[in-house]
Amino acid sequence: MTAFADLHRAGAPLLLPCAWDHASASALAEHGFRAVGTTSLGVAAAAGLPDGASATRDETLRLALTLGSGPFLLSVDAEGGFSDDPDEVGRFARELAAVGAVGINLEDGAGPADRHAAKIAAVRSAAPGLFVNARTDTYWSGGDGDPAETLRRLEAYREAGADGLFVPGLTDPARIGQLAAHFDVPLNVLYSPEGPALAHLADLGVGRVSVGSLLYRRALGAALAAAADIRSGRVPGGPTPPYGEVAALGGPGRASGVSRPAPRARTRW
Repeated sequence: MTAFADLHRAGAPLLLPCAWDHASASALAEHGFRAVGTTSLGVAAAAGLPDGASATRDETLRLALTLGSGPFLLSVDAEGGFSDDPDEVGRFARELAAVGAVGINLEDGAGPADRHAAKIAAVRSAAPGLFVNARTDTYWSGGDGDPAETLRRLEAYREAGADGLFVPGLTDPARIGQLAAHFDVPLNVLYSPEGPALAHLADLGVGRVSVGSLLYRRALGAALAAAADIRSGRVPGGPTPPYGEVAALGGPGRASGVSRPAPRARTRW
């Protein structure tokens, strides 16, 4: 069992916050999170590209390259693998593993289950050490949440070699408990402010709780609120990390691998 897999425990689930750049990932690690995921929405929105449309393969790999050597375990949200070709998805997974990622999240988009199972099998073959979190979207983006169809898909993905099973949008405690008990691998759910609290999810046997795009959307909301406060003559509320603290998250010359001279002392709000 890998160190990342070992963090997935029924009764004490891994809370996986999701970053969208180097600063957000580093800040989360400094606040005690041993593992950090990425959010495909944050990566896509930051690049001006659509989420869930296989448009951010290069951006996702670039972010993984930036984060893979960080002091945390990295799991990458790879949408549907950025291809319908299982072999191509396997090659992408191998690239992620090569730059230091320890996990990959693959979503089926409610498409053909056999195609998604083939992708999972290809990743298992191409990158055996990568933790494959197989996501089904039966409860997501308007899905009807059919329990029988959800179970059928998850069983197929487990049979294909998935290390974890992810059902975003599922918030019913009884159904969560049933699925967690049914499988021999960790069940992953998406945290929802309207759903069960973390302690309740632990009691239900969940092994992993992902935060998804919530932190990115909250950060964007905080920025908009601060701008509106300033425009209205109010002092923005909420915590604001000091300039130097945020600047230190990058480190000298990290992006290019070349050391840079220290900047002259400047005052920043």
